[in-house]
Amino acid sequence: MHRVLKASLILAAANLAYGSPGHQDDHEWRAPSATDVRSPCPGLNTLANHGYLPRNGKNISIPMMLDAALEGFNLGPDSIIQAAKFGLLSGDAPTTLDLDALALHSLIEHDASLSRGDFALGDNLHFNETIFSTLANSNPGVDYYNASSASLVQNQRLAISLATNPNITNTLKEIEIRTRESGFYLSVMGDPLTGVAPKKFVQIFFREERLPIAEGWRRPNVTITVATLGTIADIMSTLSNWTATQECEDLVLGPNITI
Repeated sequence: MHRVLKASLILAAANLAYGSPGHQDDHEWRAPSATDVRSPCPGLNTLANHGYLPRNGKNISIPMMLDAALEGFNLGPDSIIQAAKFGLLSGDAPTTLDLDALALHSLIEHDASLSRGDFALGDNLHFNETIFSTLANSNPGVDYYNASSASLVQNQRLAISLATNPNITNTLKEIEIRTRESGFYLSVMGDPLTGVAPKKFVQIFFREERLPIAEGWRRPNVTITVATLGTIADIMSTLSNWTATQECEDLVLGPNITI
């Protein structure tokens, strides 16, 4: 009896120290199944693949997104709340969204993406290695990306879209979203204060939509906020030669809904 009690106490102590096997597996990476849905955003997809968001990618609320981003990436609520609210406009449900609905063009999805095709040219939902190669091959000679290299990639991707897509959407909204997204991948996969991110982490993040924990990545110690993202965005804006090619367009959500 005493031996059984002693063994039980040892097992309980081990579970407290290291977490139960079930808890350890809560956020393991799993590829989406055929019935799961994913978005044009590698960040949201990564959170779903690790179980911070529902793994089926469906019926996701704003509080769920805010909690998942904080727990998985240390992204503060102020840095994504605006995009999360806009995301609700992608579907008919009043308080939730499905990830694949975020492919709705010009809501938070945009042309000249770092990893997806332009809406008018075909598939704007799934990862495209050819498009991603612009980022993957950038900043040669070193093993990291930074705000300077990210701004050049943005310029290159926009130039390609302008040359190949006669129906490109390129307004002030698009450049602001694109710059914020670049700040996200530099901050989440690297240092939120310097905007320097190891190439291997960023490439795994985009290509596999996986947290590169096995390769050495760790969740940032510094919470990523509007302020930290703004510092990186300021550098990128200074180095960018971006100009709008059109005014902001109305967003058509349905036959009787335009904003």
